[in-house]
Amino acid sequence: MADESAFDKKKAHRAKHAGRKAEKKKKKNAVDQSNLSARQRNPKAFAIQSAVRAERKFRRREDVISKKQHIPQVDKTPLEPPPIVVAVVGPPRVGKTTLINNLIKSFIKTNVTSTNGPITIVTSKKRRLTLIECNNDINSMIDLAKCADLVLLLCDASFGFEMEIFEFLNICQVHGMPKIMGVLTHLDMIKNAKTLKTTKKTLKHRFWTEVYPGAKLFYLSGIVHEEYLRNEIKNLARFISVMKFRPLSWRTTHSYVLADRLEDITSQETIRKDPKVSRDVVLYGYIRGVPLMKESVVHIAGVGDMKISELSYLPDPCPLPSSEKKRHLMERERQIYAPFSGVGGIVYDKDAVYIELQGSHSHKREDEETTEKKALIKNVVDTKETVDEQMQESGFKLFSGGAIIYPEMVKDDEYLQHNKVLTKVNNDDSSDESNSEEESESDNDSGIDQSEKDVSDKKKLPWEINSGSEQEDADETESIGDNVNALNENNGTEEVFDTKWKEKLSEKATDAYYQRQRTSKNIMKLVYGEYDIGNKSKDKSDEPDESSDSDGEEIGGLFKKVTETQKKKQKEKENLDLDECSFYYNLHKPNLRDWSSETNRQYLINCFVTGKRSADQDASELLKLDDASDGDDEELYGDFEDLETGEKHTTDELTDQVGTAPKRKAEPTKSEILDKKMKLKAKFDAEYDNPDDHRIKGDHSYYESLKAKALQQSELNKSVFENLEDGLRVEVEGFRPGMYVRMLFKNISSEFVSNFDSSYPILIGALNMTEQNIGFVSCKVKKHRWYKKILKTNDPLIISLGWRRFQTLPIYSKIEDDLKCRYLKYTPEHVTCNMHFYGPATPQHTGFLALQTVINNSNEIKQLGFRIAATGSVNEINKSTQIVKKLKLVGTPLKIYKKTAFIKDMFTSTLEVAKFEGAKIKTVSGIRGQIKKALNKPEGAYRATFEDKILMSDIIFCRTWFKVNVTKFYAPVVNLLLPIGEKNAWQGMKTKGQLKRERNIQYKANVDSMYTEVIRPNKVFKPLTIPKNLQKGLPYRFKPKVNTTTLSGDDPKNKSKERVAVVKSPYEQKVSNVMKMLKTNYEKKVTVQKEATAERLKAHKQQQDEQEWRRIKRQKELKKKICRHLSKMGSKKTQTQM
Repeated sequence: MADESAFDKKKAHRAKHAGRKAEKKKKKNAVDQSNLSARQRNPKAFAIQSAVRAERKFRRREDVISKKQHIPQVDKTPLEPPPIVVAVVGPPRVGKTTLINNLIKSFIKTNVTSTNGPITIVTSKKRRLTLIECNNDINSMIDLAKCADLVLLLCDASFGFEMEIFEFLNICQVHGMPKIMGVLTHLDMIKNAKTLKTTKKTLKHRFWTEVYPGAKLFYLSGIVHEEYLRNEIKNLARFISVMKFRPLSWRTTHSYVLADRLEDITSQETIRKDPKVSRDVVLYGYIRGVPLMKESVVHIAGVGDMKISELSYLPDPCPLPSSEKKRHLMERERQIYAPFSGVGGIVYDKDAVYIELQGSHSHKREDEETTEKKALIKNVVDTKETVDEQMQESGFKLFSGGAIIYPEMVKDDEYLQHNKVLTKVNNDDSSDESNSEEESESDNDSGIDQSEKDVSDKKKLPWEINSGSEQEDADETESIGDNVNALNENNGTEEVFDTKWKEKLSEKATDAYYQRQRTSKNIMKLVYGEYDIGNKSKDKSDEPDESSDSDGEEIGGLFKKVTETQKKKQKEKENLDLDECSFYYNLHKPNLRDWSSETNRQYLINCFVTGKRSADQDASELLKLDDASDGDDEELYGDFEDLETGEKHTTDELTDQVGTAPKRKAEPTKSEILDKKMKLKAKFDAEYDNPDDHRIKGDHSYYESLKAKALQQSELNKSVFENLEDGLRVEVEGFRPGMYVRMLFKNISSEFVSNFDSSYPILIGALNMTEQNIGFVSCKVKKHRWYKKILKTNDPLIISLGWRRFQTLPIYSKIEDDLKCRYLKYTPEHVTCNMHFYGPATPQHTGFLALQTVINNSNEIKQLGFRIAATGSVNEINKSTQIVKKLKLVGTPLKIYKKTAFIKDMFTSTLEVAKFEGAKIKTVSGIRGQIKKALNKPEGAYRATFEDKILMSDIIFCRTWFKVNVTKFYAPVVNLLLPIGEKNAWQGMKTKGQLKRERNIQYKANVDSMYTEVIRPNKVFKPLTIPKNLQKGLPYRFKPKVNTTTLSGDDPKNKSKERVAVVKSPYEQKVSNVMKMLKTNYEKKVTVQKEATAERLKAHKQQQDEQEWRRIKRQKELKKKICRHLSKMGSKKTQTQM
């Protein structure tokens, strides 16, 4: 019988794997994959299939990231940056003015009649633009390349890129490459679509070659009604509005101003007496770059170095709109400011406000807003009375049928005057006699003399006669009624002072200053003792009683008087409604800390030398610690006895003395060191371990830290002076970028004003301390590969370096292996060389370019072609130069004694020989020697020793080096002083060749400098003679063989010499001539026969070839017929068999 327990065993539960319940459980336990990434949902799909491919992808990704990275620079742009300078550059007749007009119309919906000088417009909430057109002058190109942030490079697509475009690009490369966008115009001149497409592609790739691959190039397809297409201009304007700019090294270290307004403030009487007198000129503009300090030395490009006599800031004539949140600018916020073009509205000056009214045709098509503006401006201009006078004459009605209330009626009200006297008397009572000493001290400390104060006290206005400052001599027990009487007595004089409202302002300012001085505390007394409490609290008994005020009184029968409680509540409410500010004071009573209390005084004392320091900062405590550390080791010296006095010292005494000193911090325990190590390890793991996704990423922490440091520094720079007022901030920081300033220059040449042309930019660049000096400058230079000529030493060269353009005389050199600068007469081809010149000191690695002329003459430009002669950078600034030139001294032997010889013709005197004693000399054949001593006769001869014996025909050289001095010549290019129309024809120093060509002077060549043909006669050597004894020992082949014999015994060479010359008779000569003629005729006949035979053979061969070709052709046709016939016969046989 089976075991019953086996039947009692229950079957295990099997969970369902299918069905509705199983699906429900799966959904319940399933992970929500909606928030998972593709890698987390399917990790196998993202697994690395090939390690090599993954490594290549990683390397490629890191290369792309590293190429995008730049060295982080500290952002020095202020909160309100200056307008962005957009220079429109291109050759003549490409549409620069039309493009500027269209951009202005696109941005601010306004037409401008002229585009002279800088035109500043507001384009968005945070951006302004200064548009300026560059004329066809290389001086203007250089100046604008130094200050432009964005360049619109215009090109005539129907003609192609012209030389001016390539010149401007090279100028930009030298002085700091701004953002450049190309614009192609005149595309409508190309009618063929295929040609247009090819032209666009060609010009685009050529533009990319010069700028960088991918540079933006815009196409303006055509002009409709003298305007470009609206969508194309809008696209260009959008790109300009969002363009980002990277700071350039030169502009981040120098401040500069692009002047947009000029005023001559010289006295007209002085100009009338002498029109050529030096002028006082005021220039206006936005500061760019770095802050500009007062009394800085600046360089006005085209004028010279000047010192700023006066510098001040003005309200922004073209301010940014308010910071309210809005999508677009309002119509009135789209401002334009262009004084040189006659556009600008209201212009603020230091001592005047100029209101620009439009011309006589401005009344046409005026809208309502324009009419209101004109009416407002007209009212301002026509105003002849002050505001006070107008307020005195004005009045108002409370009710439609009521009487008009004037200010005099309010002043005559007895209740108001009575209340005024009450408040003033209470203010007077609050000041005690204890204040008198401090008042006298503050008065003496103030900047106003006591005599001036006394005069000002006498001239008080009638409504201020009872103020606290005027009651010093009055009796304190004076009743209120007396004050009221005194006020009534002075009512008669009130009308006299109504018009003198300016005096009231000055006296109020003086009283406010005295009050501040009176309430200020003397910090020295607070810190070092003997201090007084200056700000006394008011006595409660002196305060007016609120209950004394009658609530039932009315003013004029209409208004009730406000009680003190209501006034206090109203002030508290106003304080709550005020804007938040870091400098907040209660209007009723300043809530200041009382420094007279002992606790606050102790805080103040501890800030000075007399205060008590902490243990780790106090010098005396630190010295005690040092002494204690010396006595820590008790057993270091043990007990000792003073041998002089016999006194014994034990370690116990020393420990007692040192025991009172505080102990230093104990050494860290092992557990603390272990905790510190664990923290460092956790930090290291967090930085270098892979994150959760286990993807291999590059280490960009260094770059990110650099960016964070640069950002932190920029925020710190902005926050340091952020809370200061403009006046104090200017004194400390300087005039920061973005401020509109007024610069006064004195003693400027009168030609600058009389010959002023607004089409030329006025660039004012600040000079650092070192750049104000003139000295010798060493540069690295390379002749431009497109310049046709090579440059010659000491030929005048125009250099653009820093803010300056000047002419100088350079010297070219090459550094030898021994670091010697060897003089070069010409610049080498395609290789850099050194250049030294006398000019302004400039920081190292500053780029410069060189020109030989800046004259914009068409004939000269055709001859030169590309005008930029050389480019380079500054190496160093030296006050002295070490340029040496090689000089070879030549001499000939006078006498020769084995290895010693006397040399002549190298020197002219014994003194010269003495200077060159010990110098190395060398012969043409390579024998080296040395100069020893001078000879008495002949003059200039000397004795020299050589390695070997020299010959009389040898020439001896002495290689020497002599110093070449750089010419001190520095002439700034002052093209802005030239008359209008000649500013592009500045001419400096000319070369000798130019002067001779201009004056038709024939050049006479120096005979010594001419290259002559060198005739060297062949050297005749003596015949080699070998002694007979030596001949005997020589082999036969080396023995001299003089006599050559033949079989006949005669020398064949001597046969022709021994023949007798035959002289023919006249008849024989005629016969020989006839024979020659016959021979010549025969030879000619034979030659003709040979040529005819060759022609005949050629024709015969050609005929044979033709016959052979026909024969072969017949054979081929015959073969084809036979084969065709055989194939037909074969096909017939097969058909018969079937």
